[in-house]
Amino acid sequence: MGSKKRQSSAIQESYGEEEKQNNDSKSDMKIQKGNSNGERGNSALQAALQSLKPMERKKKRKGMDKERHQFVIEAKGPSDVKNTSENASVIQMQLPSPQASVFPVFHIDVFRNLASSDSLVREAAAETLVRELIEVQKAFEQLGNNVDNNVDSEENPQLEAEKDDGLEGCAPSLRYAVRRLIRGVSSSRECARQGFSLGLAVVVEMIPAVKLVPVMKLIINLLEVSSAMKGLEARDCYLGHLFAYGSLARSHRLATEWIFDKNTPVMREFTSAVISLAQKKRYLHEPAVAVILDMLEKLPVEAIKSHVLIAPGMQEWFLKAAETGNPDALFLALKLQERVSMDRETFGELLPHPLNAENFFSRDNLQLLEKCFKESTFCLPRVHSIWHFVINILIPDAKSQIDVEHCSMKNKKSRKCCSSEDIIKNIRCFCEVVIEGILLQSSHDRKHLALNILQLLLPRLPASCINSVLSHKLVHCLMDILSTKSSWLYNAAQLFMNELICWANIEDDRRATIIVCLQKYSNGRFDCITRTDIVKKLVSKFRTSKSCLHFVHNLMNLFVDEAGITDEPSDQSHTTDENSEVGSTEDKGSPGASGNMDSLKIWIINTMPHVLKNLKVGMKLGISAQTESGNFLEEKLKVQTEIVKFLAVQGLFSASLGTEVTSFELQEKFKWPKVASSSSLCTMCIEELQLLLEDAQKEELGGSVNNLELSDLGSYFMCFLKTLCSIPSVSLYRTLSNEDKRAFNRLQAAESRLYRKERKIDSGFVANKLHAMRYLLIQLVLQILLYPDEFSEAALDFVVCCKKVFPSSENSDSSEEEDAFDDNDMPELMDVLVETLLSILPRSSGRMGYVVEQVFRFFCGDITDYGLQRMLHVVKKDLKPLRHPVSDDDYDDDDEILGIEDIDEMEEAKADEMSVYKEHEDDSEETGNGGEKISSSGDEFEEGELAGVEHQENGQKRGEDHPLKLDKAVGDEEEDAKSEASDDSGGMDDDAMFRLDAYHAQLLKERTGNDSALSQLLLFKLRVLSLIEIYVHKYPGKSHILAIYSCLVQAYSKYHGVAGNEQLGQRIKGILQKKIFKGRDYPKGSDISLDSLEKLLEKSLKIASRSRVKDISSLAQASAFWLLKIVNSRNFSELELSRIVQIFESLLVDYFNNRNCRLKSGFIKEIIRRHHWLGLKLFGFLLGKCTNAKSEFRRIEAVDMVDCIIKSVIPSSKVVGDKEAISKSSKLLKAHLPALCELIFQLLNNLPGKQSRRAEVRRFCTRSLQAVSMLNLKKSFRKAMKPEAFSLCELHLGNAVLPFQVQ
Repeated sequence: MGSKKRQSSAIQESYGEEEKQNNDSKSDMKIQKGNSNGERGNSALQAALQSLKPMERKKKRKGMDKERHQFVIEAKGPSDVKNTSENASVIQMQLPSPQASVFPVFHIDVFRNLASSDSLVREAAAETLVRELIEVQKAFEQLGNNVDNNVDSEENPQLEAEKDDGLEGCAPSLRYAVRRLIRGVSSSRECARQGFSLGLAVVVEMIPAVKLVPVMKLIINLLEVSSAMKGLEARDCYLGHLFAYGSLARSHRLATEWIFDKNTPVMREFTSAVISLAQKKRYLHEPAVAVILDMLEKLPVEAIKSHVLIAPGMQEWFLKAAETGNPDALFLALKLQERVSMDRETFGELLPHPLNAENFFSRDNLQLLEKCFKESTFCLPRVHSIWHFVINILIPDAKSQIDVEHCSMKNKKSRKCCSSEDIIKNIRCFCEVVIEGILLQSSHDRKHLALNILQLLLPRLPASCINSVLSHKLVHCLMDILSTKSSWLYNAAQLFMNELICWANIEDDRRATIIVCLQKYSNGRFDCITRTDIVKKLVSKFRTSKSCLHFVHNLMNLFVDEAGITDEPSDQSHTTDENSEVGSTEDKGSPGASGNMDSLKIWIINTMPHVLKNLKVGMKLGISAQTESGNFLEEKLKVQTEIVKFLAVQGLFSASLGTEVTSFELQEKFKWPKVASSSSLCTMCIEELQLLLEDAQKEELGGSVNNLELSDLGSYFMCFLKTLCSIPSVSLYRTLSNEDKRAFNRLQAAESRLYRKERKIDSGFVANKLHAMRYLLIQLVLQILLYPDEFSEAALDFVVCCKKVFPSSENSDSSEEEDAFDDNDMPELMDVLVETLLSILPRSSGRMGYVVEQVFRFFCGDITDYGLQRMLHVVKKDLKPLRHPVSDDDYDDDDEILGIEDIDEMEEAKADEMSVYKEHEDDSEETGNGGEKISSSGDEFEEGELAGVEHQENGQKRGEDHPLKLDKAVGDEEEDAKSEASDDSGGMDDDAMFRLDAYHAQLLKERTGNDSALSQLLLFKLRVLSLIEIYVHKYPGKSHILAIYSCLVQAYSKYHGVAGNEQLGQRIKGILQKKIFKGRDYPKGSDISLDSLEKLLEKSLKIASRSRVKDISSLAQASAFWLLKIVNSRNFSELELSRIVQIFESLLVDYFNNRNCRLKSGFIKEIIRRHHWLGLKLFGFLLGKCTNAKSEFRRIEAVDMVDCIIKSVIPSSKVVGDKEAISKSSKLLKAHLPALCELIFQLLNNLPGKQSRRAEVRRFCTRSLQAVSMLNLKKSFRKAMKPEAFSLCELHLGNAVLPFQVQ
């Protein structure tokens, strides 16, 4: 309406100047009515019309106007009709008198532009309309009523006749315009209501001759809604009333009328009319109140009190509002009370007295207004105006920037602090009563309204009040909605969550509070239930040490604070229609329904490591300087220590007295949940602690840390562990056995000793070795707590190894020396260390695997044959025979070849000495301990590293030997089960049936256990392969690589293509290809015998020629290349290499004579290219095979091989000056020259049928002649070549024979 005001001011200014000039003439004019017969007839007609009903009267008038208009057009004649058609939009008024010639023109086409959809066009039309009407009215007042009436009646046939409308002082054009504007606001064409209401407002405001009372009567008469009107017609009339009253309210005429006459009844009538209109239809309530508020903005307080508030119907409207549920009356009452302070009787129970935020948001008052709040959903999806006003009262703009939680409430009772407390109280009460109690418990429309209200509230909401907003009912409602995308409320919930995330990203405190609320009331499963990643994204935003620490402390408090979580009721009233049933039934086992708190605590434990990852991301994004990096490491260590303390306290310890313990040494208080954590939660804490220590070790070994004291998280954990163990009221979460307790104490002592030694040594190899051993000791401490009675022996053995590697000069451990090995029968330290590491790997997690690899990395250079064979034995070990075993006869004596005794054979003799019949108690103890252990002396081989995997393999044998075991094998048990199941069960009682079910369950359990044993053995093998890979990578030139190669090739041939072993096969293949065959070095030791190389080479070639599996054949070929490379490096004599030549001759015989040979000629040619000496040895053999080949294909293949040898014989540019090399080549070729000539003769005499093969024959012959020529063997060639053969050469080879012709 700003443009309307600008237009009206400009028009008013021009109109005021003209009015001053004609002030005297206007005072003399009088308005008179004509007394002619026509006028009397009109009066009689009006009286007759008044007797009719409103609708009939309106139709009668339109018909009479149409007849009169047609009569005037016919009376004018054809020329006038033509002129009228050409200028239909403009009426030219031509008067015979001088006064009529200067009368202004009113163009009625402006009404058409008032309905335009363009606001600029509507504004221009309204400006034109009021300007022309002002001119017409001014001329009318200057010339007098008679003149204007005559002109209008005679020359303006489009204007209506004069009616008794109360606008006697207005020109006919103005009266017509007013009536048409009133009728236009009821039109639904384009933007007619907006344009015509704008025109009516400007006309009423700018032309004083238009009186308000007649206009209000015209509005009622012209837009009267009869009982015959229904549907759209009635709605248009109601909206016409509304827009017409809005035009009057926005014009300043109401205020002007009151200023000139304070007793005017206009405002009371206007207010009463608007209220009466609002009561007609529900959709008219809110816009009617908006019209009244527009009027109130322009009225002074005195006018409001004396006219508006006492208007008929106003007070009755307020009194019934709370009972009927009228939010618009409530909104009007609040606005009136804000403007004018009224007593209680005015508004009744609708508003509290006195009206303030505390009284309005009291629980009783909000419950009294429940119906008003519910009915405000009528205008959805738009939010009702009452809510904007309520939010302004709840959180004023001045307080929106104040964080309430920063307001100190100790010994301060200032107004600011009190108002802040009131705001918190009001927000809590508003959310509990209105949002949760009224809206969320009702229909989907009201849920939608609740989300919209909270969305409006969020920008002003203090961070400390988010707990009141994100209550358990709201979170459950959001989970129900977001879990189903087809829900009607899904988009509204998404918009609310987006607004909530934007609000949370402003401060870290807000983000942490929102995460805690969402996970607290969903028991850590908000993302899982809603199928979103909202919480995950919020957690990833913590990238500074300060924010991470704050978030970690929030998680700690959430973990130990169970108040308000377990007691929260499960709200099932959200799903009131079928759209939300999926969300509610989908999660019937949700934590909210079962009351299980473990899921929330599991989420807290799993989230802790992610905080550190986000902190590292923040470092990469924002840190560049070294000093900043150092500060970051200090800040990161603070976060790490807090997480370590939390995981250690909650996972390792429990308080025997209460739930809080204060450590005076650490000056810190530790808390535990009221309900003791389950063993699974403690296990999770320990595993996450292991992961945290592993990551810290990786960072320290990465070289990014220079100060050990600032970065050694492991030493901090051990000190913290020792401190808590010393507190009397704190104990470990489970009781340790004697062996575990002994190992637990010994590990702590050993770690402390190595830490002191590490601090005295500068950084280097020894310091890194100490560091790796320390972290293995720390991880073993946690493993003992995780797995009772499983790691104590290995832990004690490793402690002894630490003492042997780094002997201590102190005598404090003299009492423990009885555990050390005797000097007489002390085994190799490396053997004991390998046995210990292998015994740790099977049941340990990936974290333990990493620290074992780090220790092995520093000691693998000293590994013995026994230790290596122990590792390789694990790779070859099978739990049970394969269903389709791969033939490995070729590798059955690899261990004998390498001179390494098989450990299975070593153990068979010891096993025979053991008694078959033992006591049942001993068997049960062995079964419970997972099998035998590896003795520290190494005299006995026990399968400790398999952790009981092989125990089930021998179950059948033990069952046969022991009568207390199962009497029958598994197969017999299955047959018995089938026979029993097929029998009639009529003779079985209930007990027998239950026993049969238990029997079947035991069978299924045994099968499942066997599968888990297989997977466990596979994981064990993969971890051992990691150790082997480390050794191969560090020492590729040691002779042990050959034994590793043999074992891995055998294992790959066995497991390739077997279901369940694909990962193992790929890992073995990767080690062979990347670390051995393509390694930076290869075994060159003199201790490698040629005999073993020959046998390995022979078997590789045999597999390459016989295997049908492409991967195995390719691996065998690569093995042959690698073995020949080792042979070449040893510089053996020709006599020693004769066996290798024989192996290849046998291979070629098989290639040429056996159709089952799958060897490719390209493999043999590649060997000849790489190893020239081997090709020269095979030259004569291949010439014979070319001559005696059974098929043309094999002959051409042999020719290609001979061609490769001849290429190596031809001297290159590099060896042209090497007379010795040329002499050797010449002697070799001369010795085989007759056979070569015979081969050329046979090839040219019997040319192949295919053109490609003929080209290969010519190329070979040409290359042979070229070699003979370059080695100066022309004379010998002529002697060896037969004349007929030479003739064939001349015929088929052309110019290549010219150098050999006799000149």
